[in-house]
Amino acid sequence: MEPDGELNPDTDDLPLRANTNHILVRHYVLDLIVCFDKKIISGSIVLFLEPCSAEMAKAKADIGPETGVGARQEPHEEGTKFGSDTQGSDLFQSSNVEDFTLVLDCCDLEVSKVEEVDTDSVSAALGFPLTAASEDISVDSQAGFIQHLFSMPSSRWKEKHRLFSLCSRSPGVQKGNSLHFHTDHWSLQVKKMGVTTSQGFPRIIRIYYMTRTLGGSVRWTKDQDNRECVYTAGSPINNRALFPCQEPPVAMSTWQARVRAPSDCVVLMSGEEEAVPAEDGDTHFLTWNYYVTMPMPASTFTLAVGHWCLVPTEAPSALENEVEGGVGCSCLKAEFVSELAKSPGEVARGAPRQIGSRDQATSSDSAFCHSSLGHKELSLTDYSGMEDDGISCSHGDYPCRFTERSAWSQRVVPHRVFSPACLLQKAQMGILKLLPRCLAAAHAVLGVHPFPRLDVLIVPAGFSSLGMASPHIIFLSQSVLCKECPGSGLNRLTLSGSRICHEIAHSWFGLVIGARDWTEEWISEGFATFLEDIIWAQAQQLSSRQTAEQFDLKALLRWRRLSDELQNSNEELQILRPNMERTGQVSDTGSSTIKHALNPDKTFMQVHYLKGYFLLRFLASEVGDQHLIDFFRLFVKKYHGQLVLSQDFLQMFLITFPHMERKGLTLSAIYADWLDRPGIPEWLHERSAVWSQARLVEEVKAEVVKWILSSRTHQAKGRKRKRAEPKVNYKELTTEQLVMLLELLLEESELSVSSMRALHKTYNLQKQDAEVRHRWCELVVKHTYSQAYCDVEDFLLHDQAMGVYLYGELMVQEDPEQQALARRCLALVQEEMDQSARRVVEEMIL
Repeated sequence: MEPDGELNPDTDDLPLRANTNHILVRHYVLDLIVCFDKKIISGSIVLFLEPCSAEMAKAKADIGPETGVGARQEPHEEGTKFGSDTQGSDLFQSSNVEDFTLVLDCCDLEVSKVEEVDTDSVSAALGFPLTAASEDISVDSQAGFIQHLFSMPSSRWKEKHRLFSLCSRSPGVQKGNSLHFHTDHWSLQVKKMGVTTSQGFPRIIRIYYMTRTLGGSVRWTKDQDNRECVYTAGSPINNRALFPCQEPPVAMSTWQARVRAPSDCVVLMSGEEEAVPAEDGDTHFLTWNYYVTMPMPASTFTLAVGHWCLVPTEAPSALENEVEGGVGCSCLKAEFVSELAKSPGEVARGAPRQIGSRDQATSSDSAFCHSSLGHKELSLTDYSGMEDDGISCSHGDYPCRFTERSAWSQRVVPHRVFSPACLLQKAQMGILKLLPRCLAAAHAVLGVHPFPRLDVLIVPAGFSSLGMASPHIIFLSQSVLCKECPGSGLNRLTLSGSRICHEIAHSWFGLVIGARDWTEEWISEGFATFLEDIIWAQAQQLSSRQTAEQFDLKALLRWRRLSDELQNSNEELQILRPNMERTGQVSDTGSSTIKHALNPDKTFMQVHYLKGYFLLRFLASEVGDQHLIDFFRLFVKKYHGQLVLSQDFLQMFLITFPHMERKGLTLSAIYADWLDRPGIPEWLHERSAVWSQARLVEEVKAEVVKWILSSRTHQAKGRKRKRAEPKVNYKELTTEQLVMLLELLLEESELSVSSMRALHKTYNLQKQDAEVRHRWCELVVKHTYSQAYCDVEDFLLHDQAMGVYLYGELMVQEDPEQQALARRCLALVQEEMDQSARRVVEEMIL
């Protein structure tokens, strides 16, 4: 593995240093305090460790210590820190190179102490022998106790978590050899002098630490109400700047967390039950407790702390119109805030509600936060195929919802939505009322919901994407909300609906089934993009014909986006399986690097979404849409709770549909055409010609002709005596058709000012969703339509997740007014922007 000095943290691959082939973290217990004054999260984390059998085999084979990070001392560099729980900072450096080293992924953390935990008092209560006071901790006795904990059956998960909690509060070992630690740019390394194998290493350790204000895993910012908040940003370095952990996906673990935060804040987290906060003795803080029982990669841990409000299911009729129109933070009147935006602590301290408790079955009827929209329509959906048909789980033992009969009939899991006070009404109409539809539709398509509950949070404006899914919680950008509260139709909710469906789809593909090699992002994003169309069509109750037409239009839009991206990107970044035949391979210790993970250009690319989506469209065209969906459900039943590679999915596909191989479709052919090469497969070129002739597309083309003729008429009138204009009847278009219309008009070299003004008025463009407004802004910039520069400024300020490349378009025109607009907008939002987005924009402008 490369030394840190050879890695540029801004442009190169991301190192995963954890020696997961030697030892694994099986459970984390976090005890954290959130301090907004200092912008730090501090506290401790307890790791429950289990040595790997592979390490035993290697020890027997007498493999030397030089074979990996976990068995050698890394070169020192500037910023390195040494320490131990005793005096003397050079103990780690001077320790025997033969000593075993626990290596954790760690970055931007101040580690103050690492200690071994003494669990004698807990283990003795269970009949395990005590350690003699004069001796070091007995590895055998502690190992036996911890192994007993790990092997407790899932039916005793409550007892197991109670014991984890008790152990985490046990004191540090006072006798014997202490633990010594060393931090460098990417890792925390821990040794116990004289211990040469992972079997002899302590099974429970506690790490005291605090985050750094500018650490990459969390973002300290202000929400749309100008109130402080912090949340895990889903950055390329994942959670290693929030807590020391094992980042490789294979390090599947469970966790418990206790988070203390100011009493006027709400704490949201990946957790199986809604947390009911408790007084912390200090009236200024509340304590929130969350846990998970399904082992998952540490990268899926999610935390958000802020002054958000619970979005109510129904707004009092007298207050329905209290939010003024307009984007961003249109403030609510005092009465509306007092009624709907109670402090998060007040909301949470209401009657305790056990969400998804395993002690009683939960049905959609008992879910505490279902909106009334669509219940009648949802009841019409056919769920006859959703009964338990005898799943045999292949994963390790944990309380699995796929085996719970009650979960199979639960179409809509309990859910809540949180937002800033100023966006409550938009979140209610655009998110909360859609959730039951989307959840029920996802259940109809894929079966049992992998997680027992769902929170949705409208994150601050600086969030760098439209959404991010984690276990039990989804982050959504404010860009998915409608500019104005929509009416009863769903057309105005296309962006929010499809984005919700995309993130819900990740529950199956991305979370309960994850990629074993992070470079294979298409396994998560390609599947979610493909499934969002199917789930959203189901949620809208479209007919077969309407569904097919909507699919074709969306496919063409995505084809155009992919073509443009591939023409303007590095070929290395266009490959879905960049490690090719080495995919999934790691070093002897378990360490590896993730290709291109820190490349700023990759951050805003969609090739894994789009090319992966088209690969699945291709497979659907070969076997039929419904057959592919049925296969997805088989795949989920087999692989839920596990990590997969592309070959796992494709091999099972080819076995399930053996006639594909007779048609020449082999694993190597799919690799060659879709996964291992840049560019566009031939099938996609051919299919795009078919999509461009679809009925909805032809309707748009007809409208484009009208606008072009109108523009030319206006331009001609500028040179001749004015005549009365003939009235043009423009067809009403769906949201996706509007996007297509504006994209096609972008190909025109000229559009008259009168036509631009008429476009804006005809389609009420400033009130459309963010996808439409984005194309409108591009049109405004291209044709220097200065009357709508206010729309461009509004977009750059409030739709930061989508506006990055709009800055480049403003600069490339070399128009002084446009360049001044770009610089002004950057100056206004640079403090709240995502760091990666800010760097890219600054390169364009400065």
